[in-house]
Amino acid sequence: MGVSKTGKTPASYYKSDVSVSQTSNTGFDSTTRKLCSGDGADSAASLSDDVLSVQPVNDDTTGTMLVKNNAGNNILAVDTTNSKVLGGASQTALNTQYAHFGIENSGSANFVADTHYAIPFQNNFTLGGAIVSMGSSTSSSFNDTNPATSLTISTTAMTVVQTYWYVMDDITIDAVKWFHGADTATGEDTAAHLMAYTVDIANGSTGGDLSSGVVVADSATITNAGYEQSYYNAMTIQSADVDAGKVILFTFASDTVNSDYSINATVKYHIR
Repeated sequence: MGVSKTGKTPASYYKSDVSVSQTSNTGFDSTTRKLCSGDGADSAASLSDDVLSVQPVNDDTTGTMLVKNNAGNNILAVDTTNSKVLGGASQTALNTQYAHFGIENSGSANFVADTHYAIPFQNNFTLGGAIVSMGSSTSSSFNDTNPATSLTISTTAMTVVQTYWYVMDDITIDAVKWFHGADTATGEDTAAHLMAYTVDIANGSTGGDLSSGVVVADSATITNAGYEQSYYNAMTIQSADVDAGKVILFTFASDTVNSDYSINATVKYHIR
């Protein structure tokens, strides 16, 4: 609600007046100028005849610019603290995207116990009988060892590339959620990881090799009791930011091989 100036002198309200920060009396033209109060204090907004600009004066915040509906709920929010633009009733990052990994149970038939295996990207569902091992999953107890931090391709390039998600922009991983289901009545302990690696793209003898792996997200150990039910897990994010040019792998391990597993994983992320 506006405040009436009726019966008041300029000295009592001039600080509340809004003006364009300029010394000449030109008003709005092609130069973008700050909107300021009557005593010259800058606001976050700047205007010209063609431009509306918003820039914090003192601090970045999660609501640097807000558009609300009639009920007062945000439908658009510019978050300069986290460099995000949120929209809709859910206030989800507007550049949110999803990536998928998956395999059918026949594709995991050659998996052996206590070993991390890379799962195909974009639900290819099969590795053509070949598998991509990413190291042991155990030293003293199941799943206390992360996947290997490197991979050297020898004779399996045709299989390895099916598991690569090559990241083309700087991204932030927001969530990783996955389902898996056994193909027999007897399951085992299972676990999964999302890993990020530096990849060799020089097209030489080491092309496609991975190095400098880090854990992006991981699951707790899940006790799978067999094919009577599927199992769901929301992984714990460990290192959310992944830079452009990295390769991301989703890996799976089990402590025995009573069953083969179908796996369906979804990664929610946004571009930074």
